[in-house]
This record gives sequence, C-alpha cells and structure tokens, in this order.
Amino acid sequence: MSLNRTEQRMFDYLMGHPDERQHWLGKVQSIAVAQGDPHAAATRLEVELSHYLKERSGVVPRLRDLEPREGAGRTSLRNLAEHLLRLWVAPRPKPKVQ
Repeated sequence: MSLNRTEQRMFDYLMGHPDERQHWLGKVQSIAVAQGDPHAAATRLEVELSHYLKERSGVVPRLRDLEPREGAGRTSLRNLAEHLLRLWVAPRPKPKVQ
C-alpha cells in the first residue's frame, strides 16, 4: 500500500501518539462493524479522517501545512482509510465451499 505525503504524515502522527492511536483504533473498528461492507467502511472512514485533518491542522504544527488552502482540491485519504482497516480490523472468514 502506497500512501501519499499527507496520508503518510497523518499515519506517522497517529502512530506516534498513543491516545490518538487508541481513539482511531476504536473508531476504525466501530465503523467497520457498523458498515459491514469494507468499501462503505473505507468511504466513511475517509470522510472522518478528512474532518480530523481539518481539525488537527489548526493545532498541530506538523499537520498544519497538510490542510488544503482555499481553492485547492481536497487530498484523498482513501488509501489511509483502507490501510487502517487492514491493520486494525480482523479479516472476515471466507465462507466454506461444500
């Protein structure tokens, strides 16, 4: 999985802050259970991560330059969402073929 610069910096930030990591671990797992479908879960998680980036970029200097400027397009956080789902959600067992 290849993360873009923004995703990598956010991932490093989460991994370096245990309280934030624990919060997101619970959030990722609850979204995965609530959505059921992994694609829907990734979409929902991407939205949550975008809101988080916007909120934290105003407070954390390391994330400040990641927030898109006015008029600039939104940076995709889809790969990060999928990566966190793979890391923190147990894979579903495959149905047995009889």
